[in-house]
Amino acid sequence: MEDNPLNESGLIGSRSVEVEFPLVPEENRSMLAHKQEFDYENTRKEFAEWLLLEGKDPRDVVGYTQGTAKRTVYRVAFCERWVWGEEDEYVPTLTTSHADDFIEAMAYSDYSNSHKHSCLHSLKRYFNWRHHEFGGDEWEPDRSFSTGNGQQPQDYLSTTERAELRHTALEHGDIPAYKTVKCKEKRRERLKPYVAERVNKPIEALGVDDWGDIGSWKLTSLVWVSLDAGLRPTEVERAKTSWVDVENSLLRIPKEESAKNVENWNVSLRDRTADALEKWIHERTHYPKYDDNDSLWLTTHGNPYGSKSLRRLLLKLCEKAGVPHESRKMSWYSIRHSVGTYMTRAEDLAATQEQLRHKRPETTMKYDGTPPEDRRDALDKMG
Repeated sequence: MEDNPLNESGLIGSRSVEVEFPLVPEENRSMLAHKQEFDYENTRKEFAEWLLLEGKDPRDVVGYTQGTAKRTVYRVAFCERWVWGEEDEYVPTLTTSHADDFIEAMAYSDYSNSHKHSCLHSLKRYFNWRHHEFGGDEWEPDRSFSTGNGQQPQDYLSTTERAELRHTALEHGDIPAYKTVKCKEKRRERLKPYVAERVNKPIEALGVDDWGDIGSWKLTSLVWVSLDAGLRPTEVERAKTSWVDVENSLLRIPKEESAKNVENWNVSLRDRTADALEKWIHERTHYPKYDDNDSLWLTTHGNPYGSKSLRRLLLKLCEKAGVPHESRKMSWYSIRHSVGTYMTRAEDLAATQEQLRHKRPETTMKYDGTPPEDRRDALDKMG
């Protein structure tokens, strides 16, 4: 067990502690302008001091040793360099979406599982600090890394599972019921024209029974677009109606709104997916929570979808579709990985890079894993 540095230095009861290691790695310093470096170093100092004072157990004010604190802040600095490179700018505060994307990239990297495991736990300490000191979001990563020699399974959906999820999403989700608490009189009035349209009746002729089991296109469109575009959780969160080009069956994601802020992306959609999106965009105009809000999808409570809510949705769909998930590392990225895997097999890495909006070709190379049977067939054809 590591000793508490407060006891060693006689600073029990004090809110100050000396950090005995350089705060800013040279690799990070080289990426920063002068003012950015000043801001970054001060933030790092606050983080390091918290680790030393109470990072291990804030309730009992137990901190980590200098060595553990140093390793923690340097591993977080490694993540920050990656994020700055992806965003092409200095990002002063990491978000849980940044952490999710970084850990997903690490899962497919050549780093040892021990290093991946250490980076993940250093980031958990970072978000514990942000939560404890500033009320920031807590972070529960979807992945974990064994410190043994085994390889981390890279789960993705098979073509059969993708088809089953697509079919299940078509049947999942209804408009609010007539008597539901969430459907007050004002909201009911807004929905009446839509219900009348769906049941092919005049508004004045609608009855309570006409509201029963009218399917909503929200979750269908969300899942279908993700199955086509391999949307990251942060892209589901940021998606806007202005991205949708129904006529050309495309998502047009502007540079300033893309997850990596690199360039404009034109992402292909199936025609059926574009039709579902068109139906949803028409339906969403009948919900007050979308007034003056261009978010493409919001939860029942009017919030953007995040990694946790999307994972819950995926597991619910898997249960309903009979897709096994109990012993798998299943997250919303499983959908994205399936797009990358099968797009590469059907087309090539260039097509996958465009469809998945990768900044660097090296990121796409992880999908260049043609199965042995396909390679055998190619050898047979070569003679």
